[in-house]
Amino acid sequence: MKKNEVPQDKRSLAKTDISELCYAVDENGRYTTVRSTGWEAKTLALNESLDLVSERIAATKEAVLAGRLSPIAYYMELHRMDVALLADYVGIHRWFVKRHFHPKRFGKLKKKTLQKYADTFDITVDRLTAPFSQYDK
Repeated sequence: MKKNEVPQDKRSLAKTDISELCYAVDENGRYTTVRSTGWEAKTLALNESLDLVSERIAATKEAVLAGRLSPIAYYMELHRMDVALLADYVGIHRWFVKRHFHPKRFGKLKKKTLQKYADTFDITVDRLTAPFSQYDK
């Protein structure tokens, strides 16, 4: 695309004073960089993905409140992590992280393990282990 054709959608990144760097062809036919505040198709796709993330967080929260999952699953979703990434941050094998999603196993975790999760989520152990219904309403 040509330099003067780079989209500038005022509904997306323009609200945050953030722009992204794009490559475009200048008047001499050479590639150059141009700042863009986004374009409609990208804004729609980004909004759709953020809606899906919000739905996953809400579904995980409901599962925690219902006692089907531990708070670790909720905070993992809230921080947009997957099991592999969380396992890397905490320094625990993925298999164990998945086991810690079970409320009964979560209740038996040692303070040291809980502290690793709390540090990863940037919360306190008390918040991680507190009755979930009193937080994040």
